[in-house]
Amino acid sequence: MKVYGFPISPFVRKVHLVAAEKGVPVELALSNPADPAAEFLAASPFRKIPALVDGDFTLCDSTAIVTYLDAIQPEPPITPGDAKAKAKAIWFEEFADTILIAAGGKIMFNRFVSPKLMGKPGDEAMAQQGERELEPILAYLESQCGDGWLAGDDFSIGDIAVAATFRSLGYVGLEPNPETHPRTAAWYARVKARPSWGPVAALEDKIVSRALGG
Repeated sequence: MKVYGFPISPFVRKVHLVAAEKGVPVELALSNPADPAAEFLAASPFRKIPALVDGDFTLCDSTAIVTYLDAIQPEPPITPGDAKAKAKAIWFEEFADTILIAAGGKIMFNRFVSPKLMGKPGDEAMAQQGERELEPILAYLESQCGDGWLAGDDFSIGDIAVAATFRSLGYVGLEPNPETHPRTAAWYARVKARPSWGPVAALEDKIVSRALGG
């Protein structure tokens, strides 16, 4: 089973974390949507990452892929069985994918991806706009974090998606700050302590270091 993409993408990371939680072996196939391989295009005709190739089955979009992984390996589940907790888990995945990354991505692209990976100057005004947009988003998340997980007692896709996005924001120094957002920082530390996190992060560190010339 191959997952196409680059590991700094929170969407690619989300898929790898779900696979690791479930013990499903996946191979990372590095892919640049601007210069796509034929196999990647066959799986993702609109060049969305990640893309999945599992034998003769292909799929793109992280939410679709983690739904597939959850179906072929139901244990442990990534969404709770309780109706309200299940709905909250899906909400937090959506929150990560379309709200948190929409603001944070402006900062990450213009302060890390463009200058350090593409060799082009970033738009600092756009990065500062992202910072302003991020403030109420982080305040909301702080209000939602407790002693357990985002959807309740069970670790879920909501935790994975939000934490995967924060890992990307770490490249620009925006992982949760214990001084300003202590509840979020404590929750994030719990996610990073899970056995699934270390191997995924280690592989990412190796690939990013190589990309940066390290």
